[in-house]
Amino acid sequence: MGCVALDGTTDRTLVLLEGPSDVAALTALLRQAPTGPGERPAGAGRPAYELVDLGGVTNVGAHLRRAREFDPAPRVLGLCDAGEVRVLLRALQRVGREVAEPQDLAAEGFFVCDRDLEDELIRALGPQRCLEVLDEQGLADRFATFSRQQAWAGRPLTERLHRFSGIASGRKILLAGAMATALEPDRVPPPLEGLLRCLLGAGARA
Repeated sequence: MGCVALDGTTDRTLVLLEGPSDVAALTALLRQAPTGPGERPAGAGRPAYELVDLGGVTNVGAHLRRAREFDPAPRVLGLCDAGEVRVLLRALQRVGREVAEPQDLAAEGFFVCDRDLEDELIRALGPQRCLEVLDEQGLADRFATFSRQQAWAGRPLTERLHRFSGIASGRKILLAGAMATALEPDRVPPPLEGLLRCLLGAGARA
């Protein structure tokens, strides 16, 4: 898999993420990466990178255009939900990236969550481990109360976990980070694993 820069070659990378929960999950995984924790400046042992909260995928075009104004332009990588792929494809095409179909995105350093980030994390952890994470975060009783609501009683556990995780913005961020932290190294969802590999392991190419 290649990771390309918008224009030229640089050791600086922008990682475009749809929202703060994506930032929280990737930050948690980066802390556990073997190359060391946290964001680093250039020259500190690995390429410099910045995790960018887009505030929604519709803002991706503006960030891609802004990245082109730097000299040299940074590498630009990213993550999006399955339902937002067409928005991302059009934005990349407008800045000259050679992407026509969703399957082209990984070669350009962009990775797609099947449904969304919460779904990827829940499937990777498994329902039982997710319940343990809720307990660790002091949310087990709230989840039990939520699960007794008429609209959700009897629904599959994975559906209840998904809805509960995303029902409030603060909780969504908290659980994205906690679930990502709880992942075993060999259980990182493919989109996040691909993004990490591209960010930490693969250099840019023109």
